Amino acid sequence: MPDLKVRRVTVSSAAAPIATLGIDFGTTNTVMALSLPGQEAQVVTLQGPAGGLSGFRSALGFQIIPAADGSAPERVISAGPWAVETYLEDPLETRFIQSFKNFAASAAFSETVIDGRRYRFEDLLAVFMEQVRQHAGEGLANLPPRVIVGRPVTFAGGNPNEPLALERYQAAFTQLGFGDIRYAYEPVGAAFYFARSLKETATVLVADFGGGTSDFSIIRFEPTPEGLRSTPLGRAGVGIAGDAFDYRIIDNLVSPELGKGTTYTAMGKTLPVPQRYFTAFAKWEQLALLRASRDMKDIRGLVRNADEPEKMERLVEVLDENYGYALYQSVSALKIALSSQDEAEFVFAQGDVDIRHIVSRDTFEGWIAPELAQIEGAVDLALERAGMAPEGIDRVFLTGGTSFVPAVRRMFVDRFSEERIESGSEFESIASGLALIGQETDLDMWSETQNAA
Repeated sequence: MPDLKVRRVTVSSAAAPIATLGIDFGTTNTVMALSLPGQEAQVVTLQGPAGGLSGFRSALGFQIIPAADGSAPERVISAGPWAVETYLEDPLETRFIQSFKNFAASAAFSETVIDGRRYRFEDLLAVFMEQVRQHAGEGLANLPPRVIVGRPVTFAGGNPNEPLALERYQAAFTQLGFGDIRYAYEPVGAAFYFARSLKETATVLVADFGGGTSDFSIIRFEPTPEGLRSTPLGRAGVGIAGDAFDYRIIDNLVSPELGKGTTYTAMGKTLPVPQRYFTAFAKWEQLALLRASRDMKDIRGLVRNADEPEKMERLVEVLDENYGYALYQSVSALKIALSSQDEAEFVFAQGDVDIRHIVSRDTFEGWIAPELAQIEGAVDLALERAGMAPEGIDRVFLTGGTSFVPAVRRMFVDRFSEERIESGSEFESIASGLALIGQETDLDMWSETQNAA
């Protein structure tokens, strides 16, 4: 996308006469919203095992069911809570993939093989979104003519390839049958949602915290009799967020119990257990890949030669028994508990693996200090690009699950003061705002096509 330019546009209160679907494809959850001319955006309700829901977990399950008569096995693909349910019922026969958005901008990831079939990133995304559409039922029986897809300011990954990510997005949504496909920054979508409530002119900083990225946009909103006048001022982002916090918990509590920091003996020499076995825990989606990699043979071999074999046995069990989702739940439970308590117990108990630790909020915040510093740096960069000091921000809107982490919220309170900070609809604001962008009379101001990116 070209550099953000400061200019003013008057947005008419009369919406453009076209239905729009806003899609917030997230690392952890996916949310969709529909906007119709002259109406507020409505979040699309999806059906899950326990009833209606708005946030659909960004996960896929691939299961092979043998035929009783010896004929070809049945291939079953599930998504969201259905994929989780399938995995929990049959973890050994289910290929469970989550957080795959983290691969979008990775040139190192070309494809994965599932039951002999090759899936590129765009194939995984298209399969997932088709599953989402099916679970939307009548709500998406007919696709609207326009879709606005959210994208992070900075894609996740060590060296993210933005053009590649957008090419993959375009290929996936083209497969789904959309004709008018546009992309808008996720925090801008949240800003449009928040701006509905503004009654006076305000410069707004939107902080959007996802599973894989933290994004910030500064926009000036001026309500007028003709509509909402909007001016983009600056943006910045960093490819870290909730998943990075998760990894710090695992790296400090779990990995040492699975062999990290231990040694093994080979050819009369004492050697460290390779660190790469544990860096795979940095991304949930990599655990399934590690289980199917050549490293798995070496890990099994270390059990015989390890100086602390019981720890390597736990690592083998975690990978063999596909405990990744259970570990994810344990980590999430600890983060949630520490959001409201000064101290909480981490519990990960599966099979013969039983790991328990008491963790204080101060300790957790010490672990995530490097990530907090990077997030602070991105906020400062957004302000610098806007040519503003913190005092120039009238309102701060926090959205996304990581905004509940006390250390994250405190970062904004310290900079902007408590009375300027607002939050709400943390999991639905982006999709709703993206749908509203689709009704703008000057779409090119706020969204772009892939060819223009």
